[in-house]
Formats: sequence, C-alpha cells, structure tokens
Amino acid sequence: MRVTNAPGNASSETSTPRSLPLAARAGQLVGSVIDSSTSLLQEQTHDIVRFAMGSPAAEAVPAKILSEIAGSVLGPDSADAYDYGATEGDPPLREALLQALRGTSDETTPERMLVTAGGMQGLDLACKLFVDPGDLVVVESPTYTNGSATALSYGAQLLEVPVDADGLQVDTMRDLVARTGRTPKAIYTIPTFQNPSGTTLSLEGRRALLEAAREWGAMVIDDDPYGLLRFEGDHLPTLHELADGDPLVFSVRTFSKIIAPGLRVGWVDADPQLRQLLINAKQAMDTCTNLPAQRLVASFLSEGHLEEHLVTQRAEYRRRKHAMQDALTEHFGDIARWTDPEGGFFLWVTLENGVDTQELFEVALAEGVAFIPGPAFSEAGHFHDALRLCFASTAPDRTREGIARLRRAVDRLA
Repeated sequence: MRVTNAPGNASSETSTPRSLPLAARAGQLVGSVIDSSTSLLQEQTHDIVRFAMGSPAAEAVPAKILSEIAGSVLGPDSADAYDYGATEGDPPLREALLQALRGTSDETTPERMLVTAGGMQGLDLACKLFVDPGDLVVVESPTYTNGSATALSYGAQLLEVPVDADGLQVDTMRDLVARTGRTPKAIYTIPTFQNPSGTTLSLEGRRALLEAAREWGAMVIDDDPYGLLRFEGDHLPTLHELADGDPLVFSVRTFSKIIAPGLRVGWVDADPQLRQLLINAKQAMDTCTNLPAQRLVASFLSEGHLEEHLVTQRAEYRRRKHAMQDALTEHFGDIARWTDPEGGFFLWVTLENGVDTQELFEVALAEGVAFIPGPAFSEAGHFHDALRLCFASTAPDRTREGIARLRRAVDRLA
C-alpha cells in the first residue's frame, strides 16, 4: 500500500506527488469512531447532551484533591518529579498500588506489575508480545474496538463471538473456533460491565473461558477498567483471581475510569517471566509513564482517597443509570430494549423499528444529543440497529432531556 503527500509538503503544487514507502502494517491501522467523537463534538456550537464518550463526568473527577496533592508533590522543590522514571513504574506508585489492591480480587505482587500509560498501552503491550501477522484472535461482539484495532495493527485476524446477558458466549466461541479449523492465539475480553454492552461474564462463563484458553494455549487479554465500579449485584472474582497465577492470563487495568482519564496511568498484571520483555517493549515506546501523573496517583492512593471516592461514585453512577433507564422507558418503551448493567458506564440500546443508528447519528446531533452507533463496536460492521449510551457522564436532568431529544431524532428519521 502506498500513499501520496498532502499538497505543499515536500513538493510544489505543480510537481508530481511523491509516494511514501509505508509499512504493510499501516493498512491495518484502524481509526476510532469513539475517540473521533471528541473532536467532532468540540466543533459543534449548539447545546449537545453527550452520551458518546465513556468518561467520568467532570464533577466526578476529584480535581480539588488532585490539585491539593499537586501543590506538594509537584511544587517548586519537586524537580525530580519531572525527570525520567523507572520503566516498570515509579516506586511510590507501585508501593501505593500494591497496598490499595491488597485484599481485593486484583491483589498482586511486585514482580507481576508494570505501570503503563493508560489501559490502551497495556493492550498494545499484550498484542506486541503475543500476536503475529495472521494469528486468530477472538474478540467479543460487540466490543471496545480500540482494543480489537490494536490486535489488527499487529496483523491479527479477528473472530467475533456474540455477547449476551451473561457476557461472552463461551459455548458459541468454541463452535466458531472449531469451524475455523484453527487455534486462537489470544482471546480479548472485557469481562466486567463490558464496553459497550454493560454485561458481565458469569462465574460459570469465566471458568469456562479459562478452561478453553488452557486447552488452546491461548492468551486471555483480560481488560477490566470498570470492575471497581460495581454499584449493584454480587461481587464476582476477576479472571486474574480465578487464574491463580496462570501465565496465560494477561490483565490490563487503568485509573482512567476510576480517577481521571487525562492522567493516562494504568498497569498490567502478568506472569513474572514476561517482566523483562514488557520493560523492553515499553522502553521502545515511551521509556516511562508520565512521572508527574504517577506521583499524583501515588499520593491519591497513599493518602486513602480512593475508597471514599469510589463509594461516592458508585452511588452516583447507580442514580444516573436508573435515571437513563427511566427516561428510556418513557420515550423508547415502545420501540427499543436495553441492558441492565450492575456497574460501569454504559447501556446498550437496540432499536426495534428499523432505524439505522449510523443514519440516526447526524439527525440526533442536529437535535442536540450524541451517542456512538452500534457498528463502531464491530470490526465487521454489525449492530446497525443498536447504539451505546454512557450514563456516567451526565446528570439525571440532562439525561432526561437527552433521551427526549434522541426520541425526536428517531421519529424524524423514521
């Protein structure tokens, strides 16, 4: 694949455009409809209720506490906070994180932990280590396509497996894999409050998934950014806990959903034999994760703010979820159905009146409401009748207004 320069770069308007020697993998780089919505919304000049991005509400970010922490750990006498840091993570953050995870389903040990630049870098590291061009990688359908796009960027061939109310359909996964006549190299899953569906893989399903992975010798890329945001239902052990040290499980975690996405701080939990490989791979990416941000998170944890913050956020997200479901019942009860997550950020709404959600998007934007259309969550472009709504970022009164606007858009299009 070759591409030409944009006009005016290295050649005049009258010269022949120069072709660029792109790598073969460049053709596998897939942009994100989800992330692109941020730029699109910034361009709008009218009032928009924003259900699109999966981010905490501005008022949910502990900005005051982080600002107070910054005054001490990033003050004028803290020049070392702006230096390079250890690739595996700044020692104060590693120590604080190990302590914060103690007694939880993600409890771990120092040799298993590597601090990353958000969850996306964790996914990139996993695919860099385990995915070769042509490898079969199982992904949920629908799924977080930034994650599946990372696998594609390393040349993976994706096998989409349906998700139902109990998460990934493991029996269906076995059938679909058998039809390929191949063995998957990796299984990418968001087991808890899945993005975009909000569903959670059952305990039985988690055990069955691990059993299948062991039979195939496939890596389980366990992406769990929402697990600490359970506001209803019973706790389930993470895949990390159930695996009990099995090297086939590579767990990716982030502070983006539980503190603030702009910090770009996360971590991976992996078998100790991968430690040096992970360090080598990260050093070829960015040397170290943003050190000032690490210091902020370390103090936030060590000063005991996380648990109180999570208690507040869980209660608020529960309130916001019910507000969105009530509004959907009022305005969409006759033409749609939706999921009922016990935590996390999202509702997955399926329309039953034949409206294509990609066509709906522009009409809805004009009406003053934004969402992500269903096909954005499938590499194959499925789910034209579905859409994702983030309830976490919007207060109940704005949610009610946004859902009313969405119904007006559906009626206009229909």
